[in-house]
Amino acid sequence: MEIKEMREELDLINEKMTELFCRRMTIAEQIGRYKAEKGLPVLDRAREREILSQVGEQAGEEMGRYTRILFSTLFDLSCSYQNAALAAETDLTRRIRTAMAEDRRIFPDKGVIACQGVEGAYSQLACDKLFPMGDILYFKNFEGVFQAVEKGLCQYGVLPIENSSYGSVNEVYDLMRNYRFHIVRSIKLHVDHNLLVRPGIQLEDIREVFSHEQAIGQCSDFLAAMPHVKVTVCENTAAAAQMVAQSDRRDIAALSSHNCASLYGLSVAAEHVQNSENNYTRFICVAKELEIYAGADRISLMLSVPHQPGSLYQMIAKFSALGLNLTKLESRPIPGRDFEFMFYFDLEATVWSEDVMKLLGELSSTGELFVFLGCYSEH
Repeated sequence: MEIKEMREELDLINEKMTELFCRRMTIAEQIGRYKAEKGLPVLDRAREREILSQVGEQAGEEMGRYTRILFSTLFDLSCSYQNAALAAETDLTRRIRTAMAEDRRIFPDKGVIACQGVEGAYSQLACDKLFPMGDILYFKNFEGVFQAVEKGLCQYGVLPIENSSYGSVNEVYDLMRNYRFHIVRSIKLHVDHNLLVRPGIQLEDIREVFSHEQAIGQCSDFLAAMPHVKVTVCENTAAAAQMVAQSDRRDIAALSSHNCASLYGLSVAAEHVQNSENNYTRFICVAKELEIYAGADRISLMLSVPHQPGSLYQMIAKFSALGLNLTKLESRPIPGRDFEFMFYFDLEATVWSEDVMKLLGELSSTGELFVFLGCYSEH
């Protein structure tokens, strides 16, 4: 056969497959409605395994594996279609619709903001960009920021969540499980680390460098070229600069910002010492209550899946079926459960899409741990 003839045959097969697929989805919806009326579970794993075994055997040894994959995908699509057709309002979707109904066209430029560190911290720079008229309260650690927001001491909290070159801020992700909050905005901040010393100190005089573990990781190449120097972790880059300025020692330095150099009267012994100039940290702004502002086009979720093969794939397939782009997937172990994980998802999606709302309603009613962290925009 010539290629034109083969393509014509494929076109006929595709036409028949499309017709059969649509027919199959219609019947799947009817079955879903029947099960709902009779109080039966929509998902029937035993029935799926039986079908996979049958079609795998029917396809033969060479094509059996591919046929099973095809039908597994069909099952996921059928389940999503059934759930969308049967979707009912849940407590989550009602809360989201209430938040959407409030007139929040413009993000506020002031408020009482919780921030980890001291004056000059990168978190403070992120606060200033988000809230140019804001009043900042500083806390020693990330947990203090969450607590301040949860207890109503501060309206908002600003926290670093990931860096483009050194990855996630694991402590923040771990704390997310323990506090009630919603993400209302995020911002990317260019991070430029410098080696700061007391005036008159030279690079060769330095024997110990202080900074936050994220900054240390982001400057690992520079530090590796100084094998005689001890590296010490402290709670914040600005706190490191403050400590160097207040210390009597003349052999210490801090990895911190140019802003901290002028703020604490320090000199710059080495500039731009991060591994990459393309060094950005993403900060989230959190609030106690759900707030959704105009233009919100990113959704963050936190959820667990059953500890069995294919569970995560089946979850991701739900997003894929709606054409949603998954921009981040982070897993963290669940304390007290062997080899079970909590997953954090960032999606390019908005709650103004009815299909997305139906999916959120479906996920919130599965029985697995599910938390809607927020719908917001990033700047």
